[in-house]
Amino acid sequence: MEHPIEKYRKSQKEFLKNCPESQRKFHEYMFRIGNATYAYHNRAIKEVDEDRQREYYKEWLEGLPENLKKDMKEKGFDGCKTALPFTRYLNERTDVGMTDWMKEHLSEADFKEWLTVKERNEE
Repeated sequence: MEHPIEKYRKSQKEFLKNCPESQRKFHEYMFRIGNATYAYHNRAIKEVDEDRQREYYKEWLEGLPENLKKDMKEKGFDGCKTALPFTRYLNERTDVGMTDWMKEHLSEADFKEWLTVKERNEE
């Protein structure tokens, strides 16, 4: 998946053009995964209206461990609205799971590799 923002797409293409051949496939893969992940988290900010985001923020706080809840309350909604754990919560809360998103936005080979790494990290 290409980056949704043109200047980053160009930057990535330039990087790959100047990247040693031996490292190019790895960096191409990492950009595709990173770009899909970026789009997933950014989707929550764009697709969920702010009133619902604020409502879900309160709900999200309730499910956090006490020490983390305290920190996130201190940061407030504005300090957390782009935090990856919160945007993930927004997406999941609106029935957009990350695994399904990645499957839909990556090639079959990239998705299988991403899933393998994800499962390895969950062990």
